[in-house]
Amino acid sequence: MVRIAGERIADLFALAEKEAGGSHPELASRYVALARKIGMRYNVRLLPEYRELYCRRCSVFWIEGRTVRTRLRGGRRVRTCLACGRPRRVPLHPNRVPTEEGLPAGPVARHDAAVAEVEIEGPDETDADEEGEEG
Repeated sequence: MVRIAGERIADLFALAEKEAGGSHPELASRYVALARKIGMRYNVRLLPEYRELYCRRCSVFWIEGRTVRTRLRGGRRVRTCLACGRPRRVPLHPNRVPTEEGLPAGPVARHDAAVAEVEIEGPDETDADEEGEEG
């Protein structure tokens, strides 16, 4: 049942995208509402790419300029639903760590990268000298 529910959700979002540009954009919102109901009934999470396409409050399918306004403010993308007015704020650079001033610093240092740098280094000069003395 879960697999079938996932397929139906994908089909409904495909239909919503098709109808969004057509003559009946209200059908796109209806398809989104149905997809959300199916997801809740069968406990199926929507894919992240689908979650960015609609308003979580009123289930309106977002059409840029008609049903949603997008602004870039303070390192975030703010999308405001024009049907209900709910803003959705998403960081522009999710892999950056904020500094004390609140501005993003450089990319997050990963432990794996530090270990890889140590392994890349060649033999020390002292090891080469000891090998030369023995031979």
